[in-house]
Amino acid sequence: MPQTARTSDTTGGSHGVQHVDIAVVGAGFAGLYLLHRLRQAGFTAQGLEAGDDVGGTWYWNRYPGARCDIQTTDYSFTFDPALEAAWQWSEKYATQPEILRYLGFVADRYDLRRDIRFGTRVTSARWNEATERWLLTTSAGPSVSCRCYVMASGCLSEPKPPEIDGVASFEGEVYVTGRWPHEGVDFTGKRVAVIGTGSSGIQAIPRIAEQAAHLTVFQRTPNFAFPAHNGPRPAHRVAPLVQDLAAYRAQARQSLSGVPLPRATEFSWQLSDDERRRRFEEALAAGDLVVMLSQLWADQGGDLEGNALAAEHLRGYIRSVVKDPATAEALTPRDHPFGSKRPCLETNYYATFNKPTVGLVNLRQEPIEAITARGIKTARRTVDVDAIVFATGFDAMTGAILAVHPITGRGGQSIDSLWAQGPQTYLGLTVAGFPNLFLITGPGSPSVLSNMAVSIEQHVDWVVDRLIDLRAAGFTTIEATATAQAGWQRHLADCTALSLHRLANTWYTGANVPGKAQGVMPYTGGVGPYRTICDDVVAQGMLGFRLGGPGGKTQCNDGEIVRLQPDARLVLGMMAGMNLPPIESMGAAGARAFVAQFNTTRPAGRPVGEVLDGTLPGADGAPLAWRLYRPATPGPHPIVVYYHGGGWVLGDAASDDPFCRDLCRRSGMIVVSVDYRHAPEHRFPAAPEDGYAALCWVAEHAGQLGGRAGPLLVAGWSAGGNIAAVTCQLARDRGGPVIAGQLLVCPVTDGTTFDRPSYTENATGYFLTRGLMHWFWDLYCSPAERGDPRVSPLQGRLAGLPPAFVVTAEFDPLRDEGIAYAEAMAAAGVPVEQLQARGHFHSSFTMVDVIATAVSGREHMAEALRRFAGTDEAGVLPKAAE
Repeated sequence: MPQTARTSDTTGGSHGVQHVDIAVVGAGFAGLYLLHRLRQAGFTAQGLEAGDDVGGTWYWNRYPGARCDIQTTDYSFTFDPALEAAWQWSEKYATQPEILRYLGFVADRYDLRRDIRFGTRVTSARWNEATERWLLTTSAGPSVSCRCYVMASGCLSEPKPPEIDGVASFEGEVYVTGRWPHEGVDFTGKRVAVIGTGSSGIQAIPRIAEQAAHLTVFQRTPNFAFPAHNGPRPAHRVAPLVQDLAAYRAQARQSLSGVPLPRATEFSWQLSDDERRRRFEEALAAGDLVVMLSQLWADQGGDLEGNALAAEHLRGYIRSVVKDPATAEALTPRDHPFGSKRPCLETNYYATFNKPTVGLVNLRQEPIEAITARGIKTARRTVDVDAIVFATGFDAMTGAILAVHPITGRGGQSIDSLWAQGPQTYLGLTVAGFPNLFLITGPGSPSVLSNMAVSIEQHVDWVVDRLIDLRAAGFTTIEATATAQAGWQRHLADCTALSLHRLANTWYTGANVPGKAQGVMPYTGGVGPYRTICDDVVAQGMLGFRLGGPGGKTQCNDGEIVRLQPDARLVLGMMAGMNLPPIESMGAAGARAFVAQFNTTRPAGRPVGEVLDGTLPGADGAPLAWRLYRPATPGPHPIVVYYHGGGWVLGDAASDDPFCRDLCRRSGMIVVSVDYRHAPEHRFPAAPEDGYAALCWVAEHAGQLGGRAGPLLVAGWSAGGNIAAVTCQLARDRGGPVIAGQLLVCPVTDGTTFDRPSYTENATGYFLTRGLMHWFWDLYCSPAERGDPRVSPLQGRLAGLPPAFVVTAEFDPLRDEGIAYAEAMAAAGVPVEQLQARGHFHSSFTMVDVIATAVSGREHMAEALRRFAGTDEAGVLPKAAE
C-alpha cells in the first residue's frame, strides 16, 4: 500500500495510463460505499461503471414490478446515522425507481460521481509482478494502473442470454428483464410471452398482464412464492430503529441473515398440526422472506421432514388462490425443498392466472422447440405473439467477474482456468495467486443468502481496514495462500451439508447456465458467523495471507481459519461465551446438577414407536434403571444394549436420550439404554460389572422386551464406550452372551498414559478437556488399577472380539486412544471399521439436532449395526434369513 496518501487521481503518462491506488469496478451499493470509505482513508480511487449513472443492478433492472425482497428498513446503508435520518423510504418493499433515487441521493450526498468513469467496461486485468500493480484495459478512456483492484460488480448483474433457437428470426419485440429499456415499454393491446418464472418473472407477470391483450407464461420450473403484502413500512419493524438505531444495526450484523429477527427454536415434531398451521398463517400474513424462511420451526431449513411440512403449507396456499386445479398443480413446486431455490414475494402473481387473458405453458410437458418469426413453437403448439420477455435470470455470482476476460494473476494464470470446475476463493474476498485483488460479496461469502446491504458493508469495511493496516505496516501486497483457500473450500462444503440448497438446480449452484460447473456458491453459514471468521483472520495475524513489501519484506501466516465443522464451532463458541466454571471444579454433585440442567436446554429427541422405563438388577443386586426405545416398525427387532457417557461419574439411562432415539430410528432396532453405578460413590469395578450384568439381563429378557432371538449388539459413547468395549471382553471370557457387534463412539480405552498427541492438541477448548479427564480418572479408580483390562480395554486380550465400528473425533482428547484401540483390534484379527470424524469434537454425535453435520456419521453407525445384525435397511430380517 502507498506510504503517503494522495488526494487526486493522476491521469496521463506516455501511454495515456491513469494511475491510482485503487480501481473499483461497479457503482451500485458496493461500489459507492467503497469509494466513500477509500476517500476517507486517503486513497486515490477510480470507479469504472458500464452504466451511464450509479445504481448497479438497480440501474439495469427497470422491468415492471421490480422491487427489493428485503424490507427497506433493512435494505439500506447503515454506515452513517445522518444518512439514515436524511432518507425515509415510502414503502415496505421499495420499487426500482425509488431504490435508484436513493443510490443517486447517496452519490450526491458524498460527491461520489466525480470518482466514477461511466459508460466504461473493464475488458482485461493483468497483474504485473515487476511493478506489483494491476493494469486494467477499458472499453472507453485510458487504461488504469492500480495497486489494488476491487470488483464490486455485483452477484446478479450479468444477464443470462436466451438459449433458444431462432431468437434472431423473431420479428416482434424482444426484451430482457435485466436490461430493460429506460423509457419503459407499453404492452397495451399486444400478445406477450414471458419466458421464466423466477423472481423477475413473478414480479413482472402481473404488471404485464394488466396491459397485454393476452399474456402467455412459459414456465420450466415453478417456484415457491407468497404474498408481499406491500404498503407502508410496518410500524413494528420501524419502532426498534427509532428506539435504538445502533443496537438494531448491531444485531443485524451478528444475525444469520443480516436481518435481526428471532429464529424458531421449536422443532416441527414438537408442534401440533394446529400450531404449525397457526405459525404458517402468521408468516403468510407477515409477507416477509426472512420470517417465512426462519420462523416456522427450527428444522425447516436443514431437515427434509421439517421442510416438507413447510412446503406443503405453501402448496396449499397456491391451491387456495389459483382456481383451475390443473393450472394450480403446474404452478406448484415439487422438485426442490422450500428455500433451496430463492423463494419469491408475489403481488397478485397467482391470482393473475385466474384471468381469461393469461395462459400457462408447462415446459416440462411441452418444451420450446424454436422461436419463429411470429411466435414460439413448442412440442405441442405454436403460440403467436407480438413481444417476448426473457425473464431468464443471471449468470449469478461469477458471471460479472468472468465477464472481465482475462483476469491474469501470478505466472500468467487466469481466473477462468482456475475456476473451470467452480469458483475458489478465500473468504469469498480474495483468490490465491491474484495479489491485491478483492471481490465484494464474491462466491464463498454470504452475499445472496443474506441482506446484501449488511454483507456489502462488512466486506467493504474489512477490505478498506486491511488496506489501511497494510499501509501502516509498510506492506504493498496481500495474497491468500493455497492452504487457506483449500481450507475455505472445505468449510464451504461443510456448511453446504447443513443446508438443502445442494438438493436444487438453481442459480445458487450455477445450474441455470449451460456448461457452468455446479456447486453451491454462496456461504451458507450465516452473516454473523462469517463476520466473526473474518475478524478471527485478523486477530490471528492475517491467518491465511502472505504479505509483501519493499526490499523483500514478507509475512506469511499460513493455515486454515476454520477446521471445526460449522455447527460444532457455533456450539463451542456459545458455550465459551457462557464463561462456565470448569466442571471438575463443581464437585460430583454439582457437576451432576449442572449436566441435568444443561440437558433441559437441548432439543427433545424425535418420536420413536414406543419408550419404556424399568429397572434391572445390577452386579450387587441393587436396581439399575433402563430405558427402552422401540421402532415404529413391526417386530421382533434386534436389540442394542447402550451405555451412556459421563466419565463414570455423570449421567443415567436417559441422559443420552436424543442419541438413543436417533439410533433406534435409523437402525430400526430396539435400543436399551442401561444405567450403571457411578464414581466416586461406587469406584471401579462397579461400572463394568454392572455393564456386564445388564447385558446378561437383557439377553435373558430379549423376548419380553420385544427383541429378536439371537446375538445382541452393544454400543456406548465416551465412558459408555469404555464399558461397551470391556463388556465385549467379559462376554467372550465368561461364556456369553453372544455379541454380534460393538459400536464404540469416542471411547475411553486406555488410562495408563496421557502422552498421546490428541491429549495435548485438544487439551482445552473442546468441552471435554484434559483436566476434566484427569478428574474423571481420579474419581473412578487409582493409578495402580488402570492397567486392568476392565479399566483400559486396550491393555486386554483383543482376539476373538465381535466386529467393531469405532468412531473418533478430530478435536477430542480421546481421539488417539480410540484409533489405537481400533488398530489393535484389527491387528488381532477383529473385523474393524473406523470413522475418523473431521472437524468434530467429543460430544458432536450425541448432540442430535444440534450438530447436524454429524448426521452422516450417525447414518454410518446405523448401517454398521444393521450389518452386524444381518438386517436390511428397515431393521427387518431379509427374506433369505426369515
